[in-house]
Amino acid sequence: MDVQIAKQRLNDEHVALHDLLLNSAAHGLDDRAGANEHGDMSDSAEGLTTQTEDDAVTQGLRARLTQLHGALDRIENGTFGRSIRSGQVIVDERLDADPAAELTAQEADES
Repeated sequence: MDVQIAKQRLNDEHVALHDLLLNSAAHGLDDRAGANEHGDMSDSAEGLTTQTEDDAVTQGLRARLTQLHGALDRIENGTFGRSIRSGQVIVDERLDADPAAELTAQEADES
């Protein structure tokens, strides 16, 4: 995969995920504030479920941002397109599907 194309795709996804993370965090704060308000709350578990879901989404977004940062670092240090485990080449088809791929398909299947 062309490194410049990969870098652009990674940067574009980074911007989009960063915006989603900000929105998710704000939504989580709103849910928590609503749970603390006085009023008729028919199901207290509903608020906890929503908070847990918000936290899971935020955690997933942060994990993906970490993967993107790793891929961008690999571009900068010249190791992009190679497995972080074995150093083997990651095929272009895999990188086209996910430019942040860290392992070969075989290594990912073994994990």
